[in-house]
Amino acid sequence: MSDPRDKATSKAPATLGEGCLSRYDPDDMSPEDGTEFPGAAELWEQLQQEPDEPKKPA
Repeated sequence: MSDPRDKATSKAPATLGEGCLSRYDPDDMSPEDGTEFPGAAELWEQLQQEPDEPKKPA
């Protein structure tokens, strides 16, 4: 991956929709935009198996 500071000046992908339905156009994204997350399924499974702890009031 290139220098992270270059991301701040790079061109953002095109968007589709408006307002709360606005999202990046998947056809305009590339691997440099961070579209890949190969461990997503494993992370999701791990998070689903963790017991829910009751939240204590602050």
